[in-house]
Amino acid sequence: MIHSNEAATPQAAENKQAVCTGSEILLKALASEGVEVIFGYPGGAILPTYDEIYKLGMNHILARHEQGAIHAAEGYARITQKPGVCIVTSGPGATNVVTGIADAMMDSLPMVVITGQVATKVIGTDAFQEADMLGITMPITKHNFQIRSIDELAQTVKEAFHIAVSGRPGPVLIDLPKDISEKLGIFDYEEPVHLPGYQPTVKPNKQQIRKLLDKFKEAKRPVLLVGAGVLHAQASEELTAFARKFQIPVAQTLLGLGAFPGEEELHLGMAGMHGTYAANMALHKSDFLINIGSRFDDRLTGALEHFAPEACIAHIDIDPAEIGKNVHVEIPVVGDAKEALAMLLKGSGAIAKHDEWRKQVSDWKRDYPLWFHRDGEVIKPQELIQKLYEHTKGEAIVTTDVGQHQMWTAQHFKFNKPNRWITSGGLGTMGFGFPAAIGAQIAEPELPVLAITGDAGFQMTLQEMSILQELDLPVKIVIVNNASLGMVRQWQQRFHGERYSHSLFPIQPNFAKLAEAYNIKAVKVDKLSMLDEAIAETLAHSGPVLLEVCVAKEENVYPMVCPGTGHHCMEGVEPS
Repeated sequence: MIHSNEAATPQAAENKQAVCTGSEILLKALASEGVEVIFGYPGGAILPTYDEIYKLGMNHILARHEQGAIHAAEGYARITQKPGVCIVTSGPGATNVVTGIADAMMDSLPMVVITGQVATKVIGTDAFQEADMLGITMPITKHNFQIRSIDELAQTVKEAFHIAVSGRPGPVLIDLPKDISEKLGIFDYEEPVHLPGYQPTVKPNKQQIRKLLDKFKEAKRPVLLVGAGVLHAQASEELTAFARKFQIPVAQTLLGLGAFPGEEELHLGMAGMHGTYAANMALHKSDFLINIGSRFDDRLTGALEHFAPEACIAHIDIDPAEIGKNVHVEIPVVGDAKEALAMLLKGSGAIAKHDEWRKQVSDWKRDYPLWFHRDGEVIKPQELIQKLYEHTKGEAIVTTDVGQHQMWTAQHFKFNKPNRWITSGGLGTMGFGFPAAIGAQIAEPELPVLAITGDAGFQMTLQEMSILQELDLPVKIVIVNNASLGMVRQWQQRFHGERYSHSLFPIQPNFAKLAEAYNIKAVKVDKLSMLDEAIAETLAHSGPVLLEVCVAKEENVYPMVCPGTGHHCMEGVEPS
């Protein structure tokens, strides 16, 4: 804990506990938590902290907009599984990170966000650049704090990191008034975290695991549904071993991609609105569905009355609030996915054979694959994604924005390893993909990073090209340019009588000249015969590159489960 300087004693001096400002205490606490990089943007209320960052020489990445800073921190957190740290000032600086906080909350990313605040004596007076960050972020954080005394600062930081990474990960906000950051106190980071009201269940109940295994023994058509909870629990090895041991087909959510190797025979692909026919039909026809770490969101399930109508459902999740929230569950298992899978792997006894079922799902994969039709020299976005996979041999970290390009990437890029796929799932945040790639590249400097983005989403945070220029980060930006808000256009075509209200972009910037303004190499391609060469040139360059690929403007994402329908009512399915 922190004791104010007035309470400092000779005993403290004997313990060599240095007198520090609040800003020093904050940064010492961050260092004690092993923080290696901070993403942020300075301003008046947070200046004392930035002064200490300067003095201590901490690794700080200066974004060009606070939204870029927090999305970069999200990308860093997604790859490292450690909290991304973002520091911004009060008022507009703080409100500019609200979208990123909500995004991290929806996708369970561990984050510690530190916002400057006006001095304690003027809080509540509508002071210059004051914003009620506790009120604003209460619904979109796992927890939030406002520091009102120097005595509580260090322990609050320790609690924030504990909350962010334990149980279901999520963002935690610390609101730091300027006067607290300037006061003097004594740094003491030895007191352990003890939060009686916050004790996540990690070890699953043995009886519930036994019930799951007993049901599994009699199942004829079992399916594993895998969500991001498996990745957060670092349980990919256990999941893969479990699926292989019992030869269970595996469907994955958008955020669960990479938890199970995409090239495995048991892998059915992504399930949901734009999932594969095999994955969706397996869910629809299953008699025993084991959900591990997915929250059954609406884009996955479709109309709930049609979801897995023949299945007994087991749900393994570390967050008990998610179990039974959307879908009725017969076998609830609260606990960490890694612990649960380890217990399941130890389960003994005969398992019912389901050879016919495996043959059925294998036939679905073969007979109704993902498809697209070539059109001369026109580049189809699906083929672009396939070629990116081939050229990188699947070894790249891939980030996306939100929309058609996101779905095409999820469908056609096979993720064979965990923590190589970064996208905005729950909130669906445009502008996310490019800055997230920056955070990912900082986290993994030796791996290639592809920021696959739409022409619209890229324009929301393109100012972060300054970071690429400044640090010479070798991020490869791939703009899938269809001159529109592609998914909006597709929905207007399908559901709104082809009335394209403000979704088409007949006028666009010259992306190559934008890249040139930031001293970044640019490559543009609009013919299929030149695509391989353009990708090879992009990947061969040692520094950052902007690759603009002009694709078919009216291509749609298929297959599709339309809103209000079930997995058995897929549109755009074609036989092989």
